[in-house]
Amino acid sequence: MTEHRATVHWKRQTAGFGLKEYNRNHTWKFVGGHVVQASAAPKFQGDPALVDPEEAFVASLSSCHMLTFLALASRDGFVVDDYEDDAVGFMERNEQKRVAITRVRLSPKITWSGEAPSPEKLEELHENAHKHCFIANSVTTRVEVA
Repeated sequence: MTEHRATVHWKRQTAGFGLKEYNRNHTWKFVGGHVVQASAAPKFQGDPALVDPEEAFVASLSSCHMLTFLALASRDGFVVDDYEDDAVGFMERNEQKRVAITRVRLSPKITWSGEAPSPEKLEELHENAHKHCFIANSVTTRVEVA
């Protein structure tokens, strides 16, 4: 199969290391050279101007679903002109009483060129996109398409 790599780097920038004192900002570096400035979620003393791991997780699920959906739509002869998803992840306690992103709601809005799939076919495309999405297959988070 394949390997996927990222380098995550954090360096202390505060005098102390108390729980509410140390900095949360860090970088994600990817093989292609892209660098993302990241932080903890604002609720956990992070910088709201930067992406946090929970947001990245939601974006990752949405992106994987979209890319799989586009491949399936193309394979079936449909032409997508635009795909936008306002995905939302819900952080709550899971069955083990641990805090987790237990579900992600995808809300894709799709613009088609030419014939659009029937509502039944669209549902089938989304079901198969979920079934074949590598990220969705890697997590226990429930993914819903609204």
